[in-house]
Amino acid sequence: MKKYIFSALILAAVSSCKNNLPEIEPTLISEKTPHDTDDPAIWVNKDNPAKSIVFGTDKDEINGGVYAFDLDGNIMHDKSLTHVSYPNNVDIEYGFALNDSTTVDIMMFTEREKHQIRLYAIPDMIPLDNGGFPVFEDETDIELKRPMGISIYKNPETQKVYAIVSRKKGPKSGYLYQYELQPKADAVALSLTRKFGTFSGTKEIEAIAVDDALGYVYYSDEGVGVRKFHADPAQGDEQISMFGSEHFKDDIEGIAIATYPDGHGYLIVSNQQDHSFNIFNRSDNSFVKTLNLGTKETDGCDVTTTALGDKFPNGLFVSMNDEKDFFFHSLDLLELK
Repeated sequence: MKKYIFSALILAAVSSCKNNLPEIEPTLISEKTPHDTDDPAIWVNKDNPAKSIVFGTDKDEINGGVYAFDLDGNIMHDKSLTHVSYPNNVDIEYGFALNDSTTVDIMMFTEREKHQIRLYAIPDMIPLDNGGFPVFEDETDIELKRPMGISIYKNPETQKVYAIVSRKKGPKSGYLYQYELQPKADAVALSLTRKFGTFSGTKEIEAIAVDDALGYVYYSDEGVGVRKFHADPAQGDEQISMFGSEHFKDDIEGIAIATYPDGHGYLIVSNQQDHSFNIFNRSDNSFVKTLNLGTKETDGCDVTTTALGDKFPNGLFVSMNDEKDFFFHSLDLLELK
């Protein structure tokens, strides 16, 4: 028995350092959630950035949650949602017009086992969806109705806001559905705008990220590469490019976009089984470098380049760790610029 234990320890050690990169230790690690962390989203408090909130999903079919964390990594129970049926991915958008006089920041997340997405005004955690918006309603196979990834796109010219949603299983074309959020008094309605997105047929599509300013949507076709499309339906449904394939070990997962005012920036993409992150240039999607940030089996991640107080003076990168928590890295540590 001792021999087997020793062998297991060796394998674990090799697995933890197989990318052969120096580990960049996190600024802090969040409090643990009860079940299974998956995806974070950072809400920047524009009035007081040091009071910003990180929301993170915790997957469970009965008592899943979207937990709110302060910038010390502590759970904010008054801002957290529980008794959610398998929340998967989460995203945030700013300045959504509920009506002519009311604008709110919003959070959306997928509730996989109820085949719906949820919408809340934040940070007050006010539901705007009358219990949830069903998605993939035209599918007859229940397995094609289970949402996973979500990203919100706000068109900077029209100010229209859309949710782009992926699912656990889907066809080789039209894997993603894009819905427009339409204000109705103090609530919101959802309208299907288009079906798009090429799928290789291997593994699945979960991670989605939208670059509002440049108008692109990126998603991870997990077994083959990162695909790039126009986020605005009016620009068409043809794939612009696919990149990154040669830089990933196995599953291509979470995508975060670090944006700067001059149009410069980076895509940070989880190389899940390598326990690392690949960095790509925002403008031409060329490969920059790989980083080991200490996380294991990372699914989702998010980033902001906004200064968030003394701990995160030039921004924050948050990534899911496969030990029921999230790693917070001051963006300086990634040395992107």
